Amino acid sequence: MTTDRMLKFVGTEKRMPSKRDADERRADFGEIYAEFDAAGAAEQAGRCSQCGVPYCQVHCPLQNNIPDWLMLTAEGRLEEAYEISSATNNFPEICGRICPQDRLCEGNCVIEKGFKSVTIGSVEKYITETAFENGWVKPAKPVREREESVGIIGGGPGGLAAAEQLRKRGYQVHVYDRYDRMGGLMIYGIPNFKLEKDVVERRTALLADGGVQYHANTEIGRDVTLEDLRQRHGAVLIATGVYKARAMQCPGVGLDGIYDALDYLTASNRKGLGDAVPAFDDGTLDAKGKKIVVIGGGDTAMDCVRTAIRQGAEQVTCVYRRDKANMPGSQREVANAEEEGVTFEWLAAPEAFVGDGSVDGVRCQRIHLGVADATGRQAPQPIDGSSFTIDCDIAIKALGFDPEDLPGLFGAQDLKVSRWGTIGIDFKSMMTSLDGVFAAGDIVRGASLVVWAVRDGRDAADRIHGYLDAKAEAARSAA
Repeated sequence: MTTDRMLKFVGTEKRMPSKRDADERRADFGEIYAEFDAAGAAEQAGRCSQCGVPYCQVHCPLQNNIPDWLMLTAEGRLEEAYEISSATNNFPEICGRICPQDRLCEGNCVIEKGFKSVTIGSVEKYITETAFENGWVKPAKPVREREESVGIIGGGPGGLAAAEQLRKRGYQVHVYDRYDRMGGLMIYGIPNFKLEKDVVERRTALLADGGVQYHANTEIGRDVTLEDLRQRHGAVLIATGVYKARAMQCPGVGLDGIYDALDYLTASNRKGLGDAVPAFDDGTLDAKGKKIVVIGGGDTAMDCVRTAIRQGAEQVTCVYRRDKANMPGSQREVANAEEEGVTFEWLAAPEAFVGDGSVDGVRCQRIHLGVADATGRQAPQPIDGSSFTIDCDIAIKALGFDPEDLPGLFGAQDLKVSRWGTIGIDFKSMMTSLDGVFAAGDIVRGASLVVWAVRDGRDAADRIHGYLDAKAEAARSAA
């Protein structure tokens, strides 16, 4: 029986792995949390109540069997824990690091009220790192090879999850990406202090070892057309994500020194990877010694402010139009940013950028949260006469992302899009308006979490398999 190892939440406090001191972590881009040791992971896993209706699993986009692998961890059966964890998640070591567990699994833990939730994400990370150390993580080895090939546009989490699932079934999988490395935003958008790049590169290398073929520096519409891919492959999956920065309309927005969040984060991540980055090396996108204002309240905004701190900014301020309780980003990330010295201007919205040629300040208005709208969120209302200015040398817009004009970029005007510009699909088949062309991830649902992209990629792989199987059966019947 295992009950003696579980239900320890009454007498055992919640504990995260040790976190580096804020002064220490401000000085580098290393991950801020250490890893559990075997005893620490077993202790925290043993806090799980093994409840009859596991809300942690219900609220996980991947429906991870969390209580099962927590129980196995508490019992020291880590190889089995990894098998269960990896059965539903292609990147458990990544999701364990970057998922906003406080909004998903841990935030819905049954024991969370009064006892604090089980430390799920850190245990997930420990399980998978232990699996890598012991050689339990293996490349995909299909039972048989299939002749059909699948082309995947986008080497981010959705595309790579689909690639692995299809490769396991024996398909010849080709991933096309416009950038020089696979990983998408996991490489270029998420800073090292949340996700070190060797963790992503280890996983992409494992997929390559399993037979997934990469085509880097390949832009659809420039180097190859979508129609070319349709002719080359039995099915095509569009999993590009959304990268276009959401526009902001206000006076002074065209001044020098105002940048989009992804441009800033990409420059920093490329520098960390050892690339030459002119816009960083000449100081344009380097925050060292400067006053930085970041506009936005999501996880991307938190990535920007914490990156600026590590670059040695003189002052970092985050401006958000709602209060802390209504912030869309992870509360854990906000707390880390506050510890590291970021100043938050809650209930404030920019009304203009000021400066002569280059920005030297952001003029903001104080905000009052009014009556809740149809979604339940209180509508922000500017307070007359409340304007104030925050000095800055660089202003960073972290307002979210919109899809690019893929029909135009791909030269495929028959590819239908929604009124928001996302790719339109039949949600049962996940197929677009073009036969044999599927779409998944942020390019369908809009900007979202890595874990949702993984879920969508896995679902798309199932639909593609069904489509190709049906075609093969039809061909056999006609022969």
